[in-house]
Amino acid sequence: MLTIGDKQFHSRLFLGTGKYPDFDTQKEAVDVSETEVLTFSVRRMNIFEPSQPNFLEKLDVEKYSLLPNTAGAKTAEEAVRTAKLAKASGLCDMIKVEVIGCDKTLLPDPVETLKATEELVKEGFTVLPYTSDDVVLAQRLADAGAHAIMPGASPIGSGQGIINPLNLSLIIEQANVPVIVDAGIGSPNDVTAAMELGADGILLNTAVSAAAHPVKMAEAMKLAVQAGRLGYEAGRIPKKRYATASSPMEGISV
Repeated sequence: MLTIGDKQFHSRLFLGTGKYPDFDTQKEAVDVSETEVLTFSVRRMNIFEPSQPNFLEKLDVEKYSLLPNTAGAKTAEEAVRTAKLAKASGLCDMIKVEVIGCDKTLLPDPVETLKATEELVKEGFTVLPYTSDDVVLAQRLADAGAHAIMPGASPIGSGQGIINPLNLSLIIEQANVPVIVDAGIGSPNDVTAAMELGADGILLNTAVSAAAHPVKMAEAMKLAVQAGRLGYEAGRIPKKRYATASSPMEGISV
């Protein structure tokens, strides 16, 4: 079981809800993924206008924990205001803090992310900040009371996979809260690699929604998370320079 704050999840795959070709494909992909957590940008949702089109309308949201995010925020103040708006609408008290510091790379602003995390923890939110693979910053966020850390594998939507496995492994090794790898995942191979490093979960969107066959990719990602977690728990064999016979020679008569 994955525990974040006061919530527990069987699935370790968190799924975004944007960029799908249509609502029916979105629903089918979400269903087959068996995710329990759906994330979305608060700014994309007409939360106070039920009559307006809703990109979650095909989904039975009562079945999921919702993880609204503060995408679009450039300052801690904006992120906190967006989080409070989501909470006031009754969506969820769990929030993904996202404060972008660079429009070209979409990398997070470390100073403003830390400020927003500190403030929202004080306000009683379950806080999951999106961060870079900065080992020190990840620890600072955890020390500030974040309920999980969400380092990116590579830039948002890039599909590059894990570009710095060393830093990611150090974040995981030192964290005293769950580590959910978020951003840059492109394939099931990337997911398995992250889970084998010891990540507690994966959050992705574009890798599924923009795939040639989103529903198939959603299932592949689900299985990759499961395989990677099992591989991590099983403990892989050490890498060796030379071959080692699978069948021992001891006891063989000549």
